[in-house]
Amino acid sequence: MKYLHTMIRVRDLDAALRFFCDGLGLREVRRRDVPQGRFTLVFLAADETPDAEIELTHNWPNQYASVSEDYGSARNFGHLAFRVDDIYATCAHLQSMGVVINRPPRDGHMAFVRSPDLISIELLQRGDALPSAEPWASMSNTGVW
Repeated sequence: MKYLHTMIRVRDLDAALRFFCDGLGLREVRRRDVPQGRFTLVFLAADETPDAEIELTHNWPNQYASVSEDYGSARNFGHLAFRVDDIYATCAHLQSMGVVINRPPRDGHMAFVRSPDLISIELLQRGDALPSAEPWASMSNTGVW
């Protein structure tokens, strides 16, 4: 058996791509627009693990519905986890993009953020934990992850 991908539904494809590609550094592997089904599939991967993909599914707006589909808070999903070279730099970069650091990397090892569609993302420091550093060491948790 071979693991292929994890699919998550996204409300705003551009916002999701900005988070996953510009923020986390994933790259778009392929895209498929399905006009008859009114959806787009975008597959993303990390350079280090190109066979483990994330499939973003974007259902196009329905001209007959007065409200968009509710995907909930995504808490029943769990989380996606990524190993990063420098957890402080990654969190600072995401924060500069307006992403809330829900669980700061106080320990120099682990942090949690959420995607625009409320998917929990765990960030883990490659190798040993980095020495404790501000502003992360004294930053409180925010919201849920």
